Amino acid sequence: MTNRFKIILLLAVSASVNGYAQTTLPVPVNIQATYNKSTRTPTGEPGKKYWQNRADYTIKVNFDPNSRLLSGTVSVDYINNSPDTLKEVGFKLYPNLYKKGSERNMPVLPDDITDGVKIQQLSINQQPQTEKQWAIDGTNMVLKTPAILPQHSIHFDITYSYTLNKTSHIRTGQVDSGAFFIAYFFPRIAVYDDIDGWNQQHYLGVQEFYNDFCHFNAEITVPGDYEVWATGNLKNAPEVLNDKFVKRIASATQNDKVTDIFTEDDLKAGAITANKTANTWKFEADSVTDLAFATSNHYLWQASSLVVDPKTGRRTRVDAVFNQNHKDYFEVINYARKTVEAMSYQFPKWPYPYPHETVFDGLDQMEYPMMVNDNPEQKAEDGIELTDHEIFHTMFPFYMGVNETKYAWMDEGWATIGEWVISSIIDPKVTDTFAIEGYENNAGTENDPPIITLSTFLEGSAYETNSYPKPGLGYLYIKDMLGDEVFTRALHNYISLWHGKHPMPYDFFNCMNQGAGENLNWFWKKWFFDNGVPDQAISKVDIAGKQYTVTITNIGTKPVPVDLTISYSDGSTQRIHRTIACWKDGNKTVTLNFTANKKVEKLVLGNGFDADANKDDNIWVAQ
Repeated sequence: MTNRFKIILLLAVSASVNGYAQTTLPVPVNIQATYNKSTRTPTGEPGKKYWQNRADYTIKVNFDPNSRLLSGTVSVDYINNSPDTLKEVGFKLYPNLYKKGSERNMPVLPDDITDGVKIQQLSINQQPQTEKQWAIDGTNMVLKTPAILPQHSIHFDITYSYTLNKTSHIRTGQVDSGAFFIAYFFPRIAVYDDIDGWNQQHYLGVQEFYNDFCHFNAEITVPGDYEVWATGNLKNAPEVLNDKFVKRIASATQNDKVTDIFTEDDLKAGAITANKTANTWKFEADSVTDLAFATSNHYLWQASSLVVDPKTGRRTRVDAVFNQNHKDYFEVINYARKTVEAMSYQFPKWPYPYPHETVFDGLDQMEYPMMVNDNPEQKAEDGIELTDHEIFHTMFPFYMGVNETKYAWMDEGWATIGEWVISSIIDPKVTDTFAIEGYENNAGTENDPPIITLSTFLEGSAYETNSYPKPGLGYLYIKDMLGDEVFTRALHNYISLWHGKHPMPYDFFNCMNQGAGENLNWFWKKWFFDNGVPDQAISKVDIAGKQYTVTITNIGTKPVPVDLTISYSDGSTQRIHRTIACWKDGNKTVTLNFTANKKVEKLVLGNGFDADANKDDNIWVAQ
């Protein structure tokens, strides 16, 4: 951003602020403290003293599909960029969700209860440690360390093992007798940030994750008849695959057409991998928040690529890896490719940031850096909606490293609006209104707290509606009000300032205000901070000849766009639209005027995206 543009933008914001009564957002004291420390700013951009820690991981694991035992080592160089001296380090042991005695808020079958992560050896700076140095509580482990001074690093070596779950598939586990999606499989260092210090929230099953941006080198050893897909780039394809498959991957990486990497005939021939006994697959990924992998001995692999950045010609390869018996998955490669294309050129109109994206045929609906674990779907529209939703998560929370444990709406809400927008781009016949009806049914109840409520306090319908439809609608209404050009500029301001970092809610709100050149706090407060319901009504219709005057009343307190459909006796319709700006001044009514040159049969208020808790008063029928 040029200095000249910054000045213009600040003047625009100033004019907007001076023109209307200023609405301020309530700021908790721990967030205000980040402004005082200059790690964050009230205008949204990172502060001059912003910092975040990082780590370099070298992971070497063996996975036995028969016993489901995963064992290996993880070596970590952890860099303390904070201003604090650290005397202990927090670790996350996510597989302990399945450990006997662990607290969880999702059910686990008795057969999947394990002893959790077993640590056979742990050393700090090559010095072996005893179990007295660490304490494990559920999915958290705290390790006492020598003092780690600011701008200094420390090295850990951990030898560990655990047994992967066979059923109770919570984002990870066995898919079938020869397919596995394996995530959260290594001890990782928890986030230490400028808001909470160490992230001490337990992983309980429902709430999701918060990890630092790190560098990963992973070596994954599996039996010789298994293939592996993972976060990051495959570094040794010629060592693990026969030559013709290496060539097919190289071709797919440079071509728009769909390439069959592994076909049904290839699987029957059984000569895919280079070594019959075992193969070690090597992957590398930089500046990502996690690494996951999947393995199978009977999955097909389709791939295609496309230019995601026309300025540089950079391409992204898209993969679909699936069971040949799941016939719907033969179309997933096209859904995935169109999603990456739409994200790069239409919404959010930001070049897809990673070199590849793999959609794996699993038992869940979950996202990872460069991978998604998606169950098959019988209906094409369900496959489209699932594919684009999970791939959209690439931007939130992976490119934008939000704390989804505390603020699920900062990533799920974006994936929801991404799904709504992109599904109809993939197939214009699809109208995707995922989760909106659920919000309408839940609105105003005891299970409908403000979106800003920490996700760690929520469960059930409160978690679902606060994470998905409510924030998604908030983003959609702002997009509608600002228009695509200004909205994109505002969103790009947020993305450009915070990608690869850890934005929190106020960073988002303030970045959008600055980028739009307009103070939007009046809407942020009503939609994200306040209680209330969306509820509009056709309260009055005045007719004078051909002139109609329709009064729309906002019975609730949530601002929602006004969409009026006029149905005429000849079967034609007319639509009148007002954005949420019509409610900006706190008025309770809006008047719509139109001239009817034909006989009016009825008026209908609302469309599929205008949330309304009571639709009984949304229809007027001519007498």
